Amino acid sequence: MTGWVRRRALALYERLLERELDGAPEHVAVIQDGNRRYARQSGDEATDGHRAGAQTTEQMLHWCNELDVQELTLYTFSTENFDRPPEQREDLFDLIEDKLREFADREEVHENEVRIRAIGELDRLPPRVRDAIDYADRRTAGYDEFHLNIALAYGGRAELLSATRDLASDVADGDLDPADIDVEAVESQLYEGPARAVDLIIRTGGDERTSNFLPWHANGNEAAVFFCSPYWPEFRRVDFLRAVRTYQAREASWRRTRAERAVALLRAVGDAELGEARRVLGRVRDRADAEGRELDLPDPETAGETAD
Repeated sequence: MTGWVRRRALALYERLLERELDGAPEHVAVIQDGNRRYARQSGDEATDGHRAGAQTTEQMLHWCNELDVQELTLYTFSTENFDRPPEQREDLFDLIEDKLREFADREEVHENEVRIRAIGELDRLPPRVRDAIDYADRRTAGYDEFHLNIALAYGGRAELLSATRDLASDVADGDLDPADIDVEAVESQLYEGPARAVDLIIRTGGDERTSNFLPWHANGNEAAVFFCSPYWPEFRRVDFLRAVRTYQAREASWRRTRAERAVALLRAVGDAELGEARRVLGRVRDRADAEGRELDLPDPETAGETAD
């Protein structure tokens, strides 16, 4: 297939995907994998791969804006990355520092009121990176239209362990009753950053694992996951649209599961509960109608009745 034909076919596929989409996730989280492998296959240094990946990150911000995504979290530097050779770490820190300051000064960031935050064990980062984090935080502190979270020195288990230790300390000091530990109490001890639960995780580079990324925010929300083979610098808008389609299919499946549970409830409960159960099923049907979706559900007025 010639380059021209391939581009035309890709453009057509992208338009078809756009027509299939009727909404988007509010919060997308991305594991930007494959930067170093991309560089190796191109005969370049690892730093070149990360800089190419930074360009994809800029495009991702545009794509999220087009689809009205409200929040984007990028897995930029994990706790495991501290095990890399010192020269690789320093190159990454240089790039992270430059991009944080560059993003914080961009006109479109301020036009679109993008709130930039970093999450993770930030005290483990070099002072120059922490200074850049503080700069981006100050420059965008008043914004709330779009949230951009940069996961740095981040590990999901470490986050949960830290929250657990803090709660245990409050209990030991008598400041917290164990019976009062609930979802809100745990979330109050997590890293400050994500404003909402994760709806969709995207991982590039071919590996099919979520690598300890946002376990509380993603797993608790049963987020959809999209794995794809392109390295992060090769990730295209059409790949993003495919990921959003996966999210929509996941949401449709989950809504149907909830509806089927409501139907099962209607068939199992006694007369005393039928009125409330029918109202629940009716709301499920009304929401589907409002969104232009079809669900194969019984009539809420007759559901629960037995056949003669």
